[in-house]
Amino acid sequence: MARVRNGLPTPLATGRDAARAVRTVAAGELRRSVTAGKARITRAGFPLRAPTVPGNVEVPEAPDELGPNFDTDWARRAPAKAVRKVVTYGPLAALIKAVANPTVIGRDRLEDLRQQDPVPPVIFAPNHHSHLDIGLVIRCLPEPWRSNVTVAAAADYFFDTKLKGRMAALALNALPIDRHEVGRKSSDRIRRLIEDGWSLVIFPEGGRSPDGWGQDFKGGAAYLSAKTGAPVVPVFIDGSGAIFGKGMKRPTPGTTTVVFGSPLRACDGESSRKFAARIEAEVTALGDEALTDYWTARRRAATGTNPKLAGPDYTGWRRQWALSERRKLGAAGVRRRQKRRWPDLG
Repeated sequence: MARVRNGLPTPLATGRDAARAVRTVAAGELRRSVTAGKARITRAGFPLRAPTVPGNVEVPEAPDELGPNFDTDWARRAPAKAVRKVVTYGPLAALIKAVANPTVIGRDRLEDLRQQDPVPPVIFAPNHHSHLDIGLVIRCLPEPWRSNVTVAAAADYFFDTKLKGRMAALALNALPIDRHEVGRKSSDRIRRLIEDGWSLVIFPEGGRSPDGWGQDFKGGAAYLSAKTGAPVVPVFIDGSGAIFGKGMKRPTPGTTTVVFGSPLRACDGESSRKFAARIEAEVTALGDEALTDYWTARRRAATGTNPKLAGPDYTGWRRQWALSERRKLGAAGVRRRQKRRWPDLG
């Protein structure tokens, strides 16, 4: 009710009532307009709405555009490459520096490949403990591979929705691949990309470590190398699991080490399984090098005594204890500490 002064309503109250009345009328008109618009579209039919289908006709299902079928070709064209270069040298570089602060070892082992003209595409095969591993490898790659690399990403994780898939494709040049096996469709797509000069990052373990220790290598990298002729460069990443491992809700800033190995090629008559075992052995030796030094790791590699990436055979709390001991060996090979002794319970 409007206020009354000297028997007349005040201007302020009258103005509020008038504005409220105008809003009510406008809202009603908008609802009627929307309803009328929907009715017109319904009466109009095709092409403003889906065509009708006779009852006796079975409509085929729309093709699945997610997972392994996600289209990422657009991410390798000039506009997307320009955006990705800005991301790689800007936000991604700052994030990796602030969270992981990587030390890079072994880039000189790629010099022979860099001296070739043209520089050949390469398959990089790192171990996998964290989602940071993708950004770490891309950021630590030397040019020209950094600007021409695609990442084999789990189709069921990175490409289960359109938004997530587009972001992964644009920022990381991710390529959907079945993590359990490399099918013919995926291998043919990768072969065409490598023939076009694109390098590839693929994680032979197939997924992140569930407990901080490594997993057995699958044959994807070895198979693709034999299929395309591209050499495999083993890579070891140390420290990313402690920063943002599987199950962690937020990263804990720390230091990491990324070690590049010498390029490997399949020997004549060597099966993909044996080649995959040789790649795993080389990544194991690089892991030993990250925690000790080059000569110690090579001596152990010659005798097959490098500490296993998969950790000790026992389970439970003893396995976690051993993992904590391993993580105390410095990221740059200088934080070696005295081994913890078992308590004397006698």
